[in-house]
Amino acid sequence: MAKPKFTTLDSLSLQDIDSEAELIPLMTPEDEDAINREELPPSLPILPLRNTVLFPGVVIPISAGRDTSIALINEANKGGKVIGVVAQKDEEVENPSADDIHRVGVVARILRVLKMPDGNVTVIIQGKKRFRVSEVLTEKPYMTATITEFNETKPDLANTEFKAVVDSIKELALSIIQDSPSIPSEASFAIKNIESNSFLVNFVSSNMNLTVTEKQELLEIEDLQKRAMETLKFMDMERQKLELKNDIQSKVQNDMSQQQREYFLHQQMKTIQEELGGVSADDELEEMRARSKKMKWNEKVAKHFKKELSKMQRMNPQVAEYSIQRNYLDLFLDLPWNKFSKDKFDLKRAKRILDRDHYGLDDVKRRIIEYLAVLKLRNDMKSPILCLYGPPGVGKTSLGKSVAEALGREYIRMSLGGLRDEAEIRGHRKTYIGAMPGRILQNLRKAGTSNPVFVLDEIDKLSTGSQGDPSSALLEVLDPEQNSEFHDNFLEMGFDLSKVMFIATSNSLNTIQPALRDRMEIINVTGYTIEEKVEIGKRHLLPKQLEEHGMNDKQLKIAKPQLEKIVEGYTRESGVRGLEKQIAKMVRYGAKNLAMEEEYNVKVSNEDIIEVLGVPRMQRDKYENNDVAGVVTGLAWTRVGGDILFIESALSKGKGTLSITGNLGKVMKESATIAMEYIKANAQELGLSSEIFEKYNVHIHVPEGATPKDGPSAGITMLTSLVSLFTQRKVKKSIAMTGEITLRGKVLPVGGIKEKILAAKRARIKEILLCEQNRRDIEEIKQEYLKGLTFHYVSDMSQVLELALTKQKVKNAKKL
Repeated sequence: MAKPKFTTLDSLSLQDIDSEAELIPLMTPEDEDAINREELPPSLPILPLRNTVLFPGVVIPISAGRDTSIALINEANKGGKVIGVVAQKDEEVENPSADDIHRVGVVARILRVLKMPDGNVTVIIQGKKRFRVSEVLTEKPYMTATITEFNETKPDLANTEFKAVVDSIKELALSIIQDSPSIPSEASFAIKNIESNSFLVNFVSSNMNLTVTEKQELLEIEDLQKRAMETLKFMDMERQKLELKNDIQSKVQNDMSQQQREYFLHQQMKTIQEELGGVSADDELEEMRARSKKMKWNEKVAKHFKKELSKMQRMNPQVAEYSIQRNYLDLFLDLPWNKFSKDKFDLKRAKRILDRDHYGLDDVKRRIIEYLAVLKLRNDMKSPILCLYGPPGVGKTSLGKSVAEALGREYIRMSLGGLRDEAEIRGHRKTYIGAMPGRILQNLRKAGTSNPVFVLDEIDKLSTGSQGDPSSALLEVLDPEQNSEFHDNFLEMGFDLSKVMFIATSNSLNTIQPALRDRMEIINVTGYTIEEKVEIGKRHLLPKQLEEHGMNDKQLKIAKPQLEKIVEGYTRESGVRGLEKQIAKMVRYGAKNLAMEEEYNVKVSNEDIIEVLGVPRMQRDKYENNDVAGVVTGLAWTRVGGDILFIESALSKGKGTLSITGNLGKVMKESATIAMEYIKANAQELGLSSEIFEKYNVHIHVPEGATPKDGPSAGITMLTSLVSLFTQRKVKKSIAMTGEITLRGKVLPVGGIKEKILAAKRARIKEILLCEQNRRDIEEIKQEYLKGLTFHYVSDMSQVLELALTKQKVKNAKKL
């Protein structure tokens, strides 16, 4: 229910009155009967009301501002003080005509007229009886009309349903008044003391929060019981609205109390943090906001950061998500968005740096200089993905550092060995507790620029675990067409990696995912010759170890002959890591004597080497078995570079079985079987009797059985060994071979040629047999590596046997 208001007849605002009690008469049934007995005049002056409806018996105040309304009230106040009150159809109409008013209204008696200081007139009126407008007579100076009485149909006194409705109206009205703080307590007193059922319905209808149209519809209902039912329905709706409103206000009040409590606690916490010398949450937010203004962000990133900063501002600093959000925003501010270091395009200086730090590796250096040259000419080039492939210890990782110095870029190294979680590359989603960005973005944050030299070390040693495949996650990182929008799960935005120069290192290409290998440019970093190792030891390894042990070149000197002795006698590798360990032992020997002030040779002699390092362990095979049929030297590729191996064959009486030993793989065993079948198929051309294969067992052995061996490149070696065994013709001295064979006797090309050539040269081999198609591999090798070697290119096994076997048989040859 609504609090009684002044009702405006024009655009004036509603005003509260001082005492509502004066406007709530206690009408008795006798008063109602007296009103009903009154006869209506045939015509009345009509007062249009803008925003309310007058009900019989109800007293309301109205404020009149229109000239016609003031004139009507003044005239009526002098005469009989009875007027007709009708509601307007549209309250916006300033001067209503006959068509702008409703046809049902209420006869009203003027109780009091008050003149206001602003010139308006306030009049208090009471409704009497309902009437219907028959005809509008005049509209000037005010509206007059002929009227007829609009009688009300009342139910019988014994009607229990009507009594129940009236009682419900009274109870519901009292409940609404009690729960609504805006309705005065006098209204409750009035409701309790109303005796007339008709006046009760009219009084409640007049004070409900209904529209003018709804109130007019109630006024026009002729049947009192029906009008009472409609009034009860509206009251029930108002009761539900009031309960909902009170419920919302209660919740809002509780929320406000909780917010005020948290506010005071945060203020106290802020004061405590400041007293302890810490930084409050508000200060952190201001610091982040200030830092963000200095960032070189595009509009999309800046908008996202502001949104996330606002989210953090709304968070409670004590919840776990707050620290995650803070770490997230710190990452945004720490990442080098569009921050690049200036490249140095002095190609001669870059070449000097590469030559200074690494001896040899001409192919790699040439490729880097080519990249710098193109970058200098275009000044805008997507960085290539280089993969340095080769055995350990050849300088793949340290080469990346030299490239960074030559370019003038920051240097980052990230080891991928054993990595098995995709999140290490792409990061965790920040919905998890302890979420972190991937190691790619973490390293870029440390570098401080978006174009560093990024070395991905040991890319061939990536693993696959239950948390995803890191190799697949690297596909986006190492694809120049995709990495301009690299998506990190923690960052949740694309970050540009296209300006980063990625250099991957690998010992093997077989374990790299094919799709990943396809995205990289493979540069083969082969092993070093003895001469190169000596130079590397002299220029780099010895000075480095002297510095690390607190010595200088005047306190210990190792000449080239001694370095060569160390290389030949104590190392067998493609790289120089083992050589560095042996040099470190010699330096420690000098450091110990120097610290203990004992005499020692500043110039290291051969005797000193044997004393410190012991007897040489890497004794080269001297082919002492060349006088025995069936022994052939082969060339093999291993993960640590090239090496030589011996294939031995022997015959024993039996039923023609073939036995193979030496820790060989499936492919190598198949090569032995193919070689044996080729000999059987071509026995007549080789001068062999077919009966031999039924009377003798053949055994093939590859020494050093602790080392696993596999691959097809030992095919021609095995075939030569078996032919030598069957024909008892010995193999030429200082000759080695490598190549795959087919059942027809064709020789196929193999890989790892450079590593195998270096191994042959270390073993003092003079002649090498290769497939004709491997000629191009030899042409790519520097001539200084090939000095002292003779190459024979073959395409058929008959050529191999012709070149490898001598004409005469070995001494004491077996009679087969």
